[in-house]
Amino acid sequence: MITALANAFRVPDLRKKIIFTLTIIALYRVGAHIPVPGVDLDKVKSIVEGGAALGLLNLFSGGALENFAVFALGIMPYITASIIMQLLQGVIPVLERWSKEGEAGQRKVTQWTRYGTLAIALLQSIGSLAVFRDAMATGGGYETLSRVMVVVSLIAGTAMIMWMGELITQRGIGNGMSLIIFASIVARFPQAIWQAIQLGSAFMVVVMLFIFVFVIAAIVTMERGQRRIPVQYAKRVVGRKVYGGAGTYIPLKINGANVIPIIFASAILFFPAQLAAMTANETLIRIGNALSSGWLYYALFFAFIVFFTYFYTALVFNPIDLGDNLRKNGGFIPGVRPGRATVVYIENVLNRITLPGAVFLGLIAIAPTILFRSTGVTVLEQFGGTSILIMVGVALETMTQLESQLKMRHYDGFFK
Repeated sequence: MITALANAFRVPDLRKKIIFTLTIIALYRVGAHIPVPGVDLDKVKSIVEGGAALGLLNLFSGGALENFAVFALGIMPYITASIIMQLLQGVIPVLERWSKEGEAGQRKVTQWTRYGTLAIALLQSIGSLAVFRDAMATGGGYETLSRVMVVVSLIAGTAMIMWMGELITQRGIGNGMSLIIFASIVARFPQAIWQAIQLGSAFMVVVMLFIFVFVIAAIVTMERGQRRIPVQYAKRVVGRKVYGGAGTYIPLKINGANVIPIIFASAILFFPAQLAAMTANETLIRIGNALSSGWLYYALFFAFIVFFTYFYTALVFNPIDLGDNLRKNGGFIPGVRPGRATVVYIENVLNRITLPGAVFLGLIAIAPTILFRSTGVTVLEQFGGTSILIMVGVALETMTQLESQLKMRHYDGFFK
């Protein structure tokens, strides 16, 4: 690994991309500590520490929420808008057509995703006024001006984060939005370790590190695991040349949905808690507290993750289109008739390998959270399997992109 990193810095083009990426991430971390004016930060911190949903949002924003910084909303509005656009592509013909038009269509989808991000940021910033109403400045006309300033600052911060992420994707290494989430979660990790050490339990620190290593190893194994369906192409004779006849395979990932089902499930379970914080309704508060912690939360969280894993996999992977493409290109699966039989075969394989992937996601999301909540460390409680899964997934994705760049230049990569 050290050799691969050294090789990356030997190539001028890769060195510039890596330095550019690190610079943008550093600027993002600076913005996470610039507070919005007119807010009592001590009261904000106490409110964040008192809510499970707010604690998770604070983790994904890298601590910017408890600082009520201009980047307090983090990248979550963009992620929410992206998920909504992906779901709408399956039900709105215009969006589906754009997604299949190549680069021009993708630009249109991206533009509408940006509009959706700003709209969601507006709603969340207005909701933040209700959640943190006790920490806002009060008194006359200044109160109204202060709230307008908070909303404008949060929306501007979200727009800047979105711009930074797109810059990393275009001119840096890796997916910019994913790296911003990665940086936010990693930034909270040293604080969690330090709080665990301050408790004076060396055994707990060792156990925690062992859990991290074990979970990371399991995630890497599942993320790299795939089922390969063999494909054979028929031979075609054109003049004196013979085309086709080669064999290849269709790689189906065991965890094809990645972390999306966890995000969906978290959004549904934490929505009542967020709504209760905005409205101060006692019934909603009781429902939100029940769905944010305890065994009911774990059971529903696991069930939602399994359901959304199947749902999202069926949404993004279409066996009918795959079967048609194989037939048009003269390809077939050995022992399976082309056409409808091929589609049924692919669907059966996909359903079988999705089940262990869904169960794995559910266990990874719940088990570390249960263990960490027993430590009594507030920050450590937020480092559940979701956070570890995001960190490992983004690291693998970035290493894969860097690996391809090194291979193009005839250097050894990370994966042997």
